[in-house]
Amino acid sequence: MELSTTRICFVLLSLFAALVSGLEITTTQVTPLEKASGQGVKLDCQFTVGPEDSGPLDIEWSLLAADNQKEDKVVILYSGDRVYEDYYEPMKGRVHFNTPDPKSGDASINLTGLKSTDSGTYQCKVKKAPGIGSRKMQLIVMVRPSKPRCFTEGTTEEGKNIVLRCTTTEGTKPMQYKWEKTTDNKLLPASAVLDPVEGTINVRNVSASASGTYRCVASNRVGSEECILHLQVTPPRNTAGIIAGSIIAVLLILILLAIILFCFCRSRKRKKYEKEICNEIREDVPPPKSRISSARSFTIGSQRSSLGSMSPSNLHEYALKPQYDKIPSSEEYDRPPSQVPLPHPSVPRMAGPNLSRMGAVPVMTPAQNRDGSIV
Repeated sequence: MELSTTRICFVLLSLFAALVSGLEITTTQVTPLEKASGQGVKLDCQFTVGPEDSGPLDIEWSLLAADNQKEDKVVILYSGDRVYEDYYEPMKGRVHFNTPDPKSGDASINLTGLKSTDSGTYQCKVKKAPGIGSRKMQLIVMVRPSKPRCFTEGTTEEGKNIVLRCTTTEGTKPMQYKWEKTTDNKLLPASAVLDPVEGTINVRNVSASASGTYRCVASNRVGSEECILHLQVTPPRNTAGIIAGSIIAVLLILILLAIILFCFCRSRKRKKYEKEICNEIREDVPPPKSRISSARSFTIGSQRSSLGSMSPSNLHEYALKPQYDKIPSSEEYDRPPSQVPLPHPSVPRMAGPNLSRMGAVPVMTPAQNRDGSIV
């Protein structure tokens, strides 16, 4: 009897709470929604109203700001029996209510052509006075991996260490990389170390057996892409021969430079010697005789004119006159002043009046310096 009374009281309290609560959001979505970019998604928001909720119906969907300092963005709005779909410019034309008439209790919306910027927390708020209800849900828009690029790092020679690398430019993390060999025995080299997060294979002391075709698959929760790599391991190069050839080439270059330098120095020395020979002054070259010859011819002509004016009777006296007008020969010219012969003292000098009476004509003899030049 007491148990049945307790049950009746519990049912009555539940009915009373339902009547008091009025408007209620019945959607129970709590886990984040993960979708790939380019796809569409439905954000569910079902609601019920109470008998006392008699006011106009208002539905508002907004994208909550990650930073509390920023404002929330209203995405779509239903108010006064009218839908405002183009309320948020970045989602213009991509957001719609799930039903033409949200009064039926379905305030869900559909988003199409998802972008990575659409990720965030959305809030559905339903208001029918005096009842108010709201629900939050998280949307994660993931980007599929872009076409990866496969390449090698290091020298692909036997005995060297190489790295096979696979990278993508786009894609939402976490990203996983998987390598596999598609030729021969389809086994990775024994010394290979795989890193599925970075997308690399480190191969130490690579051998010719590692040659072949490899495939890398990059994937995340919304998609995958792959690339192909052809690896060809070559025999090691003859390092000793390369070093020997390099040494010989360097020696040949040094020898050639030495020859060029030697020829240049020799040519420069020869030109310098020839220039010194051309500029050398010979001390044994006699002075020019042109002026002496002119002076001598002038004196001889004067003597002839004087002799022509003299009579035979005074030739004897003229012969006794000292020959002051005589131009010295080259030997006499080169003789020092101390050795030049003086006029004989026994020869008498003729006075000027006597010479005039004898019919002599005065002759002016040009003065000469020591080298025989006429002053």
